Amino acid sequence: MTESSQRLEVWCTGEDWCPITSTATLIGKKWHTVILHRLLANGPLGFNALKTEVGGISSKVLSDVLEDLEEKQLIDREIVSEKPVRVEYSLTELGKSLEPVIQEMAEWGETHLTDATDQQSSVV
Repeated sequence: MTESSQRLEVWCTGEDWCPITSTATLIGKKWHTVILHRLLANGPLGFNALKTEVGGISSKVLSDVLEDLEEKQLIDREIVSEKPVRVEYSLTELGKSLEPVIQEMAEWGETHLTDATDQQSSVV
């Protein structure tokens, strides 16, 4: 894949903060980064294994998020066997390139976040 074909198209007003907001929009949805993190940690996974690794996500939401990540060229979907149908999800090179970003997010969270004393004080 050429470098230009790996670049995602975004609309932007040309402001210097555009790359930050575009990236945050791309991976900032609730489950996107978690799924990318689990694929980085475990390598390719089938749907059920990924659902187990993520935890707390419904099959419908997982399916929708995987479709979105595939559309954004961050993951690949491969049919491994046809009877029974088994699908495996893996990171594309573009998805793998997010590893330092996701690792930094994890390290920042470990350093600066703590369990909330009650639900109302939580940031999520």
